[in-house]
Amino acid sequence: MNEILDGLVLELRRGVLILGVLSQLDQKEYGYSLIQKLQDHHFEIEAGTLYPLLRRLEKQGLLESSWELIDNRQRRYYQISEEGKQLYTALKKEYHSLHSMMHQLMQGEEQ
Repeated sequence: MNEILDGLVLELRRGVLILGVLSQLDQKEYGYSLIQKLQDHHFEIEAGTLYPLLRRLEKQGLLESSWELIDNRQRRYYQISEEGKQLYTALKKEYHSLHSMMHQLMQGEEQ
């Protein structure tokens, strides 16, 4: 039972990963700082999941990146692009619609 639950929870979380990541990139962040920022909001994501996602979102034109030298360390910083902002707004609207619909469905269970 726990394995099934864990798998289903993982599927639910995957569905909101992009939304969660985009929500935190209005300012430049590098990978580790983004992981910390997400964790501060109790949104857990592994580096092995985040970095490929960032590269994919950049390839799709939703993020922009730049290399910066900070304290003698090269870091790649990511920020949401204008196209990404438009997509984020649309995704957020869809998420709220789905959340409302699911809330109504589950409210019916309690009656």
